[in-house]
Amino acid sequence: MTTTVLIAPDKFKGSLTAGQVAEALAEGLRSAGSHGNGTVHCEILPLADGGDGSVDAAIASGFGRHSCAVAGPTGQPVRATVAFDGITAVVEVANTCGLAVLPGAVLEPMDATSRGFGEAVLFTLGLGASRVVLALGGSSSTDGGMGMLTALGLQFLDLSGHVLEGSGRSLSQVHSVTGSLVPELAGVELILASDVHNPLCGPTGAAAVFGPQKGATSADVSTLDAGLAHFASKLADSGVLPADAVDLAHHPGSGSAGGIGFACLLLGAKQVSGADYFLDLLDFDVRKEACDVVITGEGSIDEQTLAGKLPAAVARRSGTRQVIAVAGRSLLAREQWAGMSLESVYALTDYTDSDSSKDPELSGDLLRQIGREIGERVLGRARV
Repeated sequence: MTTTVLIAPDKFKGSLTAGQVAEALAEGLRSAGSHGNGTVHCEILPLADGGDGSVDAAIASGFGRHSCAVAGPTGQPVRATVAFDGITAVVEVANTCGLAVLPGAVLEPMDATSRGFGEAVLFTLGLGASRVVLALGGSSSTDGGMGMLTALGLQFLDLSGHVLEGSGRSLSQVHSVTGSLVPELAGVELILASDVHNPLCGPTGAAAVFGPQKGATSADVSTLDAGLAHFASKLADSGVLPADAVDLAHHPGSGSAGGIGFACLLLGAKQVSGADYFLDLLDFDVRKEACDVVITGEGSIDEQTLAGKLPAAVARRSGTRQVIAVAGRSLLAREQWAGMSLESVYALTDYTDSDSSKDPELSGDLLRQIGREIGERVLGRARV
């Protein structure tokens, strides 16, 4: 007897990519059938939800890999990767100007810029992309997308007429906006794939909620929040873009990635659920059809997962198939599993007293062990 398992996880942030998680589980699953009593056939589908890891997931599913040089979050050159299949490109903040590429991992809450993300978008337009998926997770900046918009053709001037570089610090210095968007953007479909619903400003805005994670002090948060409001107002006054900047500043999701979500909406990006969009983009519904069991997971399964993160979306779309989740840690009670249609949840923290979240080797070993246990279970050799 052969049992077919679709392994469709997100990354384990700080430890393993989605592809590495899937491969480790597959090794364990296959070993469960090495002594008779049936075999396990594994289909591997690394996933993402529009955050960091989205480019890797697209490449793992068959998109081409392309490399480009962009300005990093503090202006230093960064070699970024985008995914492209001839029509759709996937570009992410994390590998262009995100926390992961800050020099020496030193946080720069006031001076980090989103310019590199805009340069990567421009690069995909040069490839001929007619659709660009904008993956915003892992940002290091709170510049309202000022750097991104600069890379795409706009100029922001201070009171003396000097050109400003995009950063959180320069938001409050914007006096006028000139320039126009690069013509290559005309007719290109922009997709903002995100499950973040925060507005640009205010107590639930980009600075207040996400600023401290990027190193912002309470004084920095106040400065950044005021700067974002000023920035939106100046964009609205300038008339360089047809969108209503003040209105979009209140739109859910405009506060994602330090306000890059705001800039994407100004460009006319269509906002979609990150988890569901990537499930569609990577053909999850087709891939699940031939499978008996679906395994999904992410680094932490918690209340945010219940709100619709990737494992919940996978479970919802798996129909009547048995769905098992694997996580670095699980903070949900057993009765909450059923609410997501999860039969069971395996957590690495139940298998070790060590912190596996920053130990790829340990995480891989534990995932292989868990994979074997799941394999024995689905083949009927272990008691349910």
